[in-house]
Amino acid sequence: MSKEHAGPGRTPDGVREVADGVLMITRALTNSYLIATDDGLILVDTGLPRSWPYLVAALAAHRSGPDDLVSVALTHGHFDHVGTVDRLQREHHVPIHVHEADVPLVRHPYRYDREASRALYPLRHPGGIPALAKMARAGALSVRGAAALGDIRPGEPLLGGLVPIATPGHTYGHTAFHLPDRDLLFTGDALVTLDPYTGRVGPQIVARAATADSTAALAVLGALAETRAGTMLPGHGDPWTAGAEHAVRDAHATGAH
Repeated sequence: MSKEHAGPGRTPDGVREVADGVLMITRALTNSYLIATDDGLILVDTGLPRSWPYLVAALAAHRSGPDDLVSVALTHGHFDHVGTVDRLQREHHVPIHVHEADVPLVRHPYRYDREASRALYPLRHPGGIPALAKMARAGALSVRGAAALGDIRPGEPLLGGLVPIATPGHTYGHTAFHLPDRDLLFTGDALVTLDPYTGRVGPQIVARAATADSTAALAVLGALAETRAGTMLPGHGDPWTAGAEHAVRDAHATGAH
């Protein structure tokens, strides 16, 4: 189902199965995940606006459509993770869930705190320019905000058995999701394998141009390691199958950037 060949860390646009019952939807190096569960089809994050055809294709693989989604669980409210939230909510009445601290961000997905200037970052890190250009072409500059239910609470399981893990730092309400029965960890932007702001590949936190508090973001990685999940599914970059503990060690070695 995938399209466009890409090298390691350059996740191709399209849809591919990355675990039993889990489809990774990628557009412009940004991932969301469709999960088939006993409670129905659940989406973790929604990607950029022009990821919509890939979401429809992923749902069609289950002989379903957007109306059949039972829930969207957001790791956080940045524009590249909420790109189809408004459409799913307005046209298909899908409930959207996020940690309460990120409710304002979902409504205004460009109003986020960061430690460094977005405008100047590409000048210092030109390796990120191709990724950022792809994101812009996929609708990164035209995301509409929406209302979301701020009812995700760390440790309280969601539909489908997702267990929220508090990972503030990238945003104040950032949340990862552990799926223990499948040994999977959806890390959003708490821990990625490709940083679109620098082009750097490998486990790491996201650049300071899009992170509210890098010190906090590094400090919470221990909670991800504690899951001992075998497979990590990030918001940007390829899946990581060498274990969460190894990924966290690598991210600490890379540090803030």
